[in-house]
Amino acid sequence: MNTLVPLEYYYTLYINLCLFLVLFTLLHTRVVAIDNSKNVIFINIAGWFLLVFLVFYMGLRPINGIYFGDTVNYHKSFVDYKYGKPIPEDGDLGWELFMKFMSYIVTIHTFFTLMVFVYIFPMYYLSRTYFKEYWYYAFIMFIISFSFWTYGVNGVRNGAACSLFLWGLAFKDKKIIMAILFFIAIMFHKTLLLPIMAYLATYVYNKPKAYFIGWLACIPMSLVAGGFFTGLFAKLGFADERLTAYLTGSQDAGSFSSTGFRWDFLFYSGFAVFAGWYFVFKKKFDDKIYNQLLNTYLICNGFWILVIKANFSNRFAYLSWFMMAIVIIYPFLKERFFKDQHFMIGKVVLAYFAFTYLMFYVYYY
Repeated sequence: MNTLVPLEYYYTLYINLCLFLVLFTLLHTRVVAIDNSKNVIFINIAGWFLLVFLVFYMGLRPINGIYFGDTVNYHKSFVDYKYGKPIPEDGDLGWELFMKFMSYIVTIHTFFTLMVFVYIFPMYYLSRTYFKEYWYYAFIMFIISFSFWTYGVNGVRNGAACSLFLWGLAFKDKKIIMAILFFIAIMFHKTLLLPIMAYLATYVYNKPKAYFIGWLACIPMSLVAGGFFTGLFAKLGFADERLTAYLTGSQDAGSFSSTGFRWDFLFYSGFAVFAGWYFVFKKKFDDKIYNQLLNTYLICNGFWILVIKANFSNRFAYLSWFMMAIVIIYPFLKERFFKDQHFMIGKVVLAYFAFTYLMFYVYYY
């Protein structure tokens, strides 16, 4: 367990380390060409440092419910399983079996470190698979995302399941491995049915225009009939009873700090939507994989918009937000669109991180 950093400064250290790396990356993109050997060496060292540091820094965090949310609840379940607690009938079977098995062979901090590895490694693997030696730019976008920290130390199971989905995306040419990882993701958290079904839909129809229109249509439908859609999805029993309770339950610490139609988070979601629109329609970027990523995001984010007024809609927001980084950065690392594109990448990373940083120091602090 890490006791060197006081609890009240744990997140502060992480976010200011990210600030340093983002600013240093911006400087590097300004003075060094992207294919310069010095830049390639720097981004690989910085990327590996981030990966290793965060796995141990987040994994060895103290057991505390004030600063790390559901960490204490996972700890309690882990200890209960160690002393013979049976697997609940209404749980996600894959996750419960995994936790029960691990409780017999490792300590709680080893378990949390392993879960952080499962959470972060797929982000690295997907970035490396898609972008080769320039993987750092996609990886740091994942790390500085607004929801990254929360789903690494609080919504651990949800974060791990979403990362397993990302891992599956890296095996686009090995469908059996992809299917296995998708299946494990669902077994960890049933909500992954949404992004998986959305992704499979892109194999049937993959034209972004229709998905953009659908996403835009979700906004007035939510404003006019948000309660109807919340009730509809609850009655349909999306995934299981626990998730239905997310839609209809009363507000607590697990929900957004305020309810109603969240224009601020719709604005945040719009970062990826605007990026997709700009590259697909303005720059005529035509890439099958990118269209699949973008369309999956639009479907999942559109679903969240329909239930945005629900007290626990953050549980569904993350089902699209975990893909924002890859949707925004992908075109920059595949084709050249700007005269000084390397510097543009640095500015995009800074702008994307600015929301995360300002939300902490201005909105929540």
